[in-house]
Amino acid sequence: MLYVYKSMLNKLHNSWRPLVIFILFVAMLLSLFVSRAALSVSMGLFLTVSLLHTNIKKQVAFFFSSPLLWGMSLLFLLPLISGWWSEDADKWQEIVQIKLPLALLPLAFAGPVYLSLKMWDWLAYIFITLILAASIWSMLQYINSMAVVHAAYLQAKTMITPLRNDHVRFSWLVSVAVLLSVWLFMNKRKQEKTVSIILVVIAGWLIIFLHILAARTGLFSFYIMLLMFAIWLIVMKLKWQYGLSLLVLLVALPIMAWVALPTFQNRVRYIRYDFVYFKEANYLPGANDAMRVISLKAGWSLLTQHPVAGVGFGDVLRETNAWYQATYPQMIETDKINPSSEWLMYGAGCGWLGFLLFSFVMLVPFFIGVQHKLLWCMLHGSAAFSFIFDIGLEVQYGVFSYAFIVLWWWKWLKR
Repeated sequence: MLYVYKSMLNKLHNSWRPLVIFILFVAMLLSLFVSRAALSVSMGLFLTVSLLHTNIKKQVAFFFSSPLLWGMSLLFLLPLISGWWSEDADKWQEIVQIKLPLALLPLAFAGPVYLSLKMWDWLAYIFITLILAASIWSMLQYINSMAVVHAAYLQAKTMITPLRNDHVRFSWLVSVAVLLSVWLFMNKRKQEKTVSIILVVIAGWLIIFLHILAARTGLFSFYIMLLMFAIWLIVMKLKWQYGLSLLVLLVALPIMAWVALPTFQNRVRYIRYDFVYFKEANYLPGANDAMRVISLKAGWSLLTQHPVAGVGFGDVLRETNAWYQATYPQMIETDKINPSSEWLMYGAGCGWLGFLLFSFVMLVPFFIGVQHKLLWCMLHGSAAFSFIFDIGLEVQYGVFSYAFIVLWWWKWLKR
């Protein structure tokens, strides 16, 4: 009798769980573009549903058996333990709070997050639709003030974007939507022709939008995916004509964008103007690339000066600013930033151990067994490359976007 009762409870539990999880996935994706508070609430509900069940011990055991899951959690654990030697407790607490999803989401996805094939497909369609709507919204802002936006591109600024104008993280999401649209087209073109045509149109528009936005993270992510796909076609499939065609497209797209798109032209003009400062790492107020190089030099200096344990995540910004004051005293206060690389952020915060463990976490996904390995590797190739010159894991949008998309695709492709 007890066995029958438990069996009925499990069936009831499993019948509502996939639908609730699917709804919460959609809520999190929607909240990403609408409200940070709603994102926190929907993520909290997902964690509750994923962690409150009778097989929690099995879930924890599976978490520790998966290098992808516990590896991602290291990106939270390292800043956490650096609190022992971080003097700025308030800054350390802020960083730990931002990175908390890197610990909680992997543990949640270790549980029974099992959706039907149709639900996984719908989640992909909804994600693409949200990115499409967000890109159209951003374009409307651009059209309403084109002259102002064109001038802004000559000053290292871009058009207004969602995610509270975080064009770096948004551009990466757009590149992911392009990848997902093309992959769904390739898999649906025979069964669902109308859907396939729509996906091709969306992918084409998002590629154009990436070049209008001209945010380097999104563009380089897209080009890296295109390059990986071309190499795969040539080396693995021996389809030289298709691979070479993609390589030609890789060269042709920037040329066409330069000819046709004022925002892209102005972005290139600004990069050329900034190149001298970039090359010599000279300080220039408002010079994005030169400032980025200076910040990388600061991060490397902190890593080499504190190779064992780093300075602690709570003190990275303070110590970086101290290095700026000693090396570039002409810098103004508002220009002082963290090292513009997640590799150097973890190196400055936790020494060589942090640098090497971050490298390990970035490499692990390439050795994970999943279906459609090329798709998986293209996603991680773009993410890992973006972290070389970006600190996406130091902001809420970047942490959630990276963790959720990687874990979503892992669960989806391992079904």
